Amino acid sequence: MEDIYALIDIDTLKRFDIPLTSFVKFIESLHTPIAQYRNKSGSDIEFQKDILAIKSLYSGRLIINDRLEFATMGDGIHIGQEDIHTIADTPKDAIKKIREVISSDKWIGLSTHNIDEIEIANGLDIDYIGLGAYRKTTTKNDATVSGDALLEIAKLSKHPVALIGGVRLDDRFDKNLISYRVIGSSLCKLMR
Repeated sequence: MEDIYALIDIDTLKRFDIPLTSFVKFIESLHTPIAQYRNKSGSDIEFQKDILAIKSLYSGRLIINDRLEFATMGDGIHIGQEDIHTIADTPKDAIKKIREVISSDKWIGLSTHNIDEIEIANGLDIDYIGLGAYRKTTTKNDATVSGDALLEIAKLSKHPVALIGGVRLDDRFDKNLISYRVIGSSLCKLMR
């Protein structure tokens, strides 16, 4: 399962009534190489506590979603299109600012949804893009679903592509196009 990028979404875990530590132990047992911690409503204290708990149980690369102030606690940060502009006026300036905060060995991922955003990402000092949404998802109700059309536009990225949004555990994609399948809900369902 080397291509799984596990999404540790706190709201999804709560919806499935799965404790954070149980989920982290599960993804560790699958030898999942990358996990992203996302908590859209947690306090700073909860964020710190959760990141420390994850790191004590998980040996893969831990990516922090959106919260630059916590990126140094993990192995990188993933920024959404709506969040990059809160860091700086332009994506290039935002990535430069992020690189000033985190060390060069930490990853930066950027969400993309279309050709224009991929072309902008191609000029940025990032390590991968998230591309989606592939299918309808319960975590982002306003996401535009592009389905298999994403596989064509993934060819335009100079960065590795993590396919996001409604990706299922049994989905298979050409590894030359899609480096990682970002999966959260499917792993929760598998645990049940």
